[in-house]
Amino acid sequence: MIGRPYRDRGDSPEGFDCSGLVRYSYLTAGVDAPHGTEFLMKVTRSLSMSNARIGDLLFFEESGKKYSHVGIYLGNDLFVHAPSSGGKVKKDSLRDPHWRKSFLEVRRFN
Repeated sequence: MIGRPYRDRGDSPEGFDCSGLVRYSYLTAGVDAPHGTEFLMKVTRSLSMSNARIGDLLFFEESGKKYSHVGIYLGNDLFVHAPSSGGKVKKDSLRDPHWRKSFLEVRRFN
């Protein structure tokens, strides 16, 4: 889905917001994930970054709001996410200073 446009509340290839990308990706893998970071928090459990696996969820603080952004871990400090309005789904690195600073935790479905 890399390159697909951002769309507020979007959860299809026509456009994604961050949790909509998670929902769509998990649905294609047969897991009914909720839409919304708050709901994703309720159905996942926290773990240490050293135990992170491909497909785990990475939560971030954006614009001063905790757990307001989520991405999917790809391994090797990379993740895929739908950034903000006007953006496109893309890969980023947790080594990037912005993402390192705003990273909160990694979580996995129960």
